[in-house]
Amino acid sequence: MNNILLGQYLETDSIFHRLDPRTKLLAAISIMLSFLMLGTFISYVTAAIFVLIILISSKIPLHMFGRGLRPILWILAFTFVYHALTTKGVIIWSWSFIHVTAEGLQNGTRFVFRIVLLVLLASVLTLTTKPLSLAHGLEKLLSPLSKLNVPVEQFSLMIAIAIRFIPTIMQELDRIQEAQQARGYDITSLKMPKRFFAYIPILIPLIIATVQRAEQLTMAIDARAYGNGKGRTVYKQLKFTRIDYIAGGLAIVFAMTLLLLR
Repeated sequence: MNNILLGQYLETDSIFHRLDPRTKLLAAISIMLSFLMLGTFISYVTAAIFVLIILISSKIPLHMFGRGLRPILWILAFTFVYHALTTKGVIIWSWSFIHVTAEGLQNGTRFVFRIVLLVLLASVLTLTTKPLSLAHGLEKLLSPLSKLNVPVEQFSLMIAIAIRFIPTIMQELDRIQEAQQARGYDITSLKMPKRFFAYIPILIPLIIATVQRAEQLTMAIDARAYGNGKGRTVYKQLKFTRIDYIAGGLAIVFAMTLLLLR
């Protein structure tokens, strides 16, 4: 089992699973935008408490979210170091041309915190929404653009497939790595410069397998006469209920509260 949570769906009986995908998409977008404008300490604490409540309410084991952050640890570390070294301010440590400033450490911490919040919130969205429901909700939200000849149906399907393929590609990567280890080719035992080039024998079969899957998916879509997606009917029609209005209203209130606290 890989550590990538984006694109995976986990069935529980939480309230988020019962929400309309359009409600979840709009709420997630509004809250994520408010996260990008966090500025004060109280706004960060409020956002962290809110996300923690969301994670607990989703009834998905918390250790899964912690595991889902492992693949982005390098991104978080790079973000922190980049801001620590490039932000001008009061120098607290220096060596040669390298200077670490107090403002840089603060900015690095802020950006890392924002990324973690955004990833956790996006993980809740995909873990509680089936890919087809997500595509259907996105298609409904973007339907006004179809009057401008925007291929909304194809775009929604493309986004849903891209999200759904993330865990599939990671599972394929795990399978290739396990096959390499079975042959005595253990990359983890190599040091960093050699390990970087050692990934080439793994990436080549991964790319080939991904292209083959894409071709199979294309043939399956063509065989079902999907075409441009226009006029396609669905078994389950989307419909807003009372909990959707309540959840959407709470999301907007929370986003506006964060904007006032920023």
